[in-house]
Amino acid sequence: AFFIFNQKGEVLISRLYRTDFKRSIADVFRIQVVSNSDVRSPIITLGSTSFFHVRINNLYVVAVTKTNANAALVFEFCYRFINICKAYFGKIDEESVKNNFVVIYELIDEINDFGYPQNSEIDTLKSYITTESIVSTSIAAEESSKITTQATGATSWRRADVKYKKNEAFVDVIETVNLSMSAKGNILRADVDGHIQMRAYLTGTPECKFGLNHKLVIDKNEKGVSDAVELDDCRFHQCVRLNDFDATRTISFIPPDGEFELMRYRSTSNVKLPLRVIPSVTEVGTTQVQYTVTVKANFNSKLSANNIVLRIPTPLNATSADCKVATGKAKYVPAENVLVWKIARLQGGQECTLTASATLTSTTTRQVWARPPIDVDFQVLMFTASGLIVRFLKVFEKSNYQSIKWVRYLTKAEGTYQVRF
Repeated sequence: AFFIFNQKGEVLISRLYRTDFKRSIADVFRIQVVSNSDVRSPIITLGSTSFFHVRINNLYVVAVTKTNANAALVFEFCYRFINICKAYFGKIDEESVKNNFVVIYELIDEINDFGYPQNSEIDTLKSYITTESIVSTSIAAEESSKITTQATGATSWRRADVKYKKNEAFVDVIETVNLSMSAKGNILRADVDGHIQMRAYLTGTPECKFGLNHKLVIDKNEKGVSDAVELDDCRFHQCVRLNDFDATRTISFIPPDGEFELMRYRSTSNVKLPLRVIPSVTEVGTTQVQYTVTVKANFNSKLSANNIVLRIPTPLNATSADCKVATGKAKYVPAENVLVWKIARLQGGQECTLTASATLTSTTTRQVWARPPIDVDFQVLMFTASGLIVRFLKVFEKSNYQSIKWVRYLTKAEGTYQVRF
């Protein structure tokens, strides 16, 4: 069974694929999960029935089974469904589900047959599940045979008759850095979540080749090679020929038309930290806290970090704070008990410092300040924390046309880069 609930627990979409389920199963989820604020697990098993749910905006996307299903497959199906909805409607929320419920029912019947996942390729789905009606029956029959060939062929993710006046391929290597640093400056955790996003606007059925670092280690037995880029796990789009990657670290594929995620990976070794934060926080008696926080940019001087935001915690009994910075802007936000320091741009190799003094009010009971970590957000263009680089990108097509290729890198942190003090 498949359901979409809103945050009140009302059923917006329901589809029972098997006869052993009744609509009343929705009430069980509403009572046990939606109404229960203690539920943290995305999987709830009650008797022989398992509920798998994914939260997206103000919705619950729920898959229900009575068999011992592969949990990873169920969640993959839920996330594929969410991506398909985003491709069709731009976003998935309560309003878009209510406005497009006819198309959603068509989609869930097409991507799942009797409870078994089928075709979830967005390009293929868009060729026959559309919001526009097809007028001519002869055209419809011709289109139908093309769709069947595509859905059952060797490249189900791409039509053969794609045409572009200008042939271009864009590759974005996007990495999110996660850091947890102790007050003594020891790294407790440093890893990178990365993905390679590609936009291919190419005519015909081109063969793309894409080379990564020569020293790229994925096999755990090879770990420990100096200056190698070590990836803990990789996940590829189904278009990638994995044999070529294992042999030469070359990714060979016939790309889907338009935007898609080519590869997702994690790295926990040799992580290059773009920003170093050095905090010095001193409590002066019970009435004052003094701060000196320095930020250093640990990368090439030709590059720069943009949109840097430091959120520096203050004690709960702070009443005011005075901040001084030579670079950027800093202010005290009492509602959130933080000093917020914003730096629009910091060039590689540079450093800047904040000095601040927070005034505390006296409290009847002396409580020890827990000292939450400093949160740092930033973006650095043309830099990868894992060291992953694209050595080359080639496009081969039988008509031998010229194509334009673009490669960009972005390393960022969004609430995951934390320094204790």
